[in-house]
Amino acid sequence: MISFESLKAEYERNWASLDIRPGRLTEANAVARKALNGKATYQQIERLTGVPWHFAALCHYRESNFDFDTYLGNGETLHRATTIVPKGRGPFATFVDGAVDAFRVENFIGAQDWGIARMLFRLEAFNGFGYHAKGVNSPYLYGGSTLYGPPEAKAGKFVRDHVFDTNHVDSQLGTAVILHAMMALDSSIALDGSPQFAGRTEPEDDAASTVILMQQALNKLGANPPLAEDGISGKRTRAAVSQFQQQNGLRDTGLLDAATVAAITRATQQTGTAGQTADLSHALSRLEDLAKVLRPPAGGTTLPATIPGSALPTTTNDPISLFERLFSLVNKAAPMPGPVTAANPAPVDQLKQVVDLLSTLLNKNGKPVLGQVNGALGETIGKLLDGKKTALGIGGSVLTALLSSVTASPNAGGLAGLLGTVVSAVPGLGQFAMPISLALAAWGVLGKMEKWAQGTAPPPKPTT
Repeated sequence: MISFESLKAEYERNWASLDIRPGRLTEANAVARKALNGKATYQQIERLTGVPWHFAALCHYRESNFDFDTYLGNGETLHRATTIVPKGRGPFATFVDGAVDAFRVENFIGAQDWGIARMLFRLEAFNGFGYHAKGVNSPYLYGGSTLYGPPEAKAGKFVRDHVFDTNHVDSQLGTAVILHAMMALDSSIALDGSPQFAGRTEPEDDAASTVILMQQALNKLGANPPLAEDGISGKRTRAAVSQFQQQNGLRDTGLLDAATVAAITRATQQTGTAGQTADLSHALSRLEDLAKVLRPPAGGTTLPATIPGSALPTTTNDPISLFERLFSLVNKAAPMPGPVTAANPAPVDQLKQVVDLLSTLLNKNGKPVLGQVNGALGETIGKLLDGKKTALGIGGSVLTALLSSVTASPNAGGLAGLLGTVVSAVPGLGQFAMPISLALAAWGVLGKMEKWAQGTAPPPKPTT
């Protein structure tokens, strides 16, 4: 896995030994002067974001060669929404507005460590870490220095996506080289590597755990080419996210926003737990078939004991849909003998009707076929949960279904962030909690049926 800590020493070592090639020094100084010419604009960005002005200048150089009519995040025009990742940004009134947005997307706002190692790590992340696997220093950082290209170092360049040419030498100057030249011309540039708060993690580090989970999920869903599970939301990851968004009717941005994180998580859960949830759906389908057999329509015609396969409801993997189907089944079933109920019963009435329906299906010749349900798991537990099992089970099922769709969003705060952290720390929450909650609800319902059948149900509490 790529991490700042694993590369920190390498960045510091390379910076200490960096020398601009004599034949490129004039060019490097010319580019550095261009960067210094925009210092006032970059300082506006620094005041709004806390990102050092010289870092903004380096990003601007690599993305659009100091064109102030472009979006800092990808070099596209400011005057219409971007069409490459990050997609759908803008239009923006000024270069500064676009730069603030780009740094927000990259999770740089609020960062404290702007030492040389962290700065080079962030600059390389813009272009990707593929050069490390090739044993070559990235030209994005070191182009034009003795750290990249012969005779002192290895050459090589990704000439197009996934194609690496070992003999190609990138002709563009690297950002570390430009920074080196800028510091020679402007002594005010300081590289402070000490975070203001000891032990504080940087914003991109906080987001890395979510990015890794999403990379793993996208790989399970068939990302092609497979993503490096490194916690870096680089070009390949954003392209895969964009493809997922297009395929699932989401806003196509290439970014891991809250809606996309939730959708990817849901898709992975449906793929990984299809067998378990299908069993619940199959059981409900059988229940619906039995209801049709046992409850003839109002005209008096009895349905056949076998229901054609084409008439069966579509299987669903969504627990909430299963509840909706159950309540729909109760509302559509013909009423049992007795008083007519309202067309739109209250939730409590619906639950009573569910119990009535289950009672009808589980009775034989008018007699309950249940055993000693409330004592099935022991007197102590039965008494402890007496009167609470149904509520706990239904509440737990609904809460589990809701929590299963919560994920650790990099921008979430407050209660949402806390819940996302808890849920992401308990893998497979829905797989285990949902069956337990449903079992508890069933136990409570069956227990109530037993009490009603035996005449031992407590009298209703008087209301005032």
